[in-house]
Amino acid sequence: MVMNYLSDTKPEAEKILISLLQKSNLANKILQVCSLTNMTINLSKRAISRANPDLCKRELDILFVKYHYGKILAEKLSNYLI
Repeated sequence: MVMNYLSDTKPEAEKILISLLQKSNLANKILQVCSLTNMTINLSKRAISRANPDLCKRELDILFVKYHYGKILAEKLSNYLI
């Protein structure tokens, strides 16, 4: 049976990575999740900032909320910050 992989990681390397994750303790797993989450947020904010260089930090933060959590929450945040 041929398996199609969506990843560019070789199956052998993927098995090793999975094994390392399974052997990792809970604290390390949580640290990895926090690190990946932080990186994703920062990359998203950087992309929004690059696409909207004329906006101030507050406006960029509201736009971030709009893109990730919806227009209604972004409007509530905007009204709260006024």
